[in-house]
Amino acid sequence: MERVTKRLKIFGRVQGVGYRAWMVQTATEMDLTGWVRNREDGSVEAVVTGDDEAVRKLIASCYDGPKTSKVETISVSDGLDELLTVFEQRENA
Repeated sequence: MERVTKRLKIFGRVQGVGYRAWMVQTATEMDLTGWVRNREDGSVEAVVTGDDEAVRKLIASCYDGPKTSKVETISVSDGLDELLTVFEQRENA
């Protein structure tokens, strides 16, 4: 079981539709840690840490998100493990 950290930038109709709350719930259910926040450009940014397979599954499910969202694209890059113990919603950037 390899532990990985990924930084996501999610673009589309992802603000004002419950995307961050959905991501906190979904990541928590998958035993992942990290954070999610809105960005000024209308995107959502997240850092996700956990088992490689679980992180990949979360990223795949991010394309669906909550029913009211419409994800156009997700940028994924390697991130730094912030050693968090939960997955949390952060203040806007």
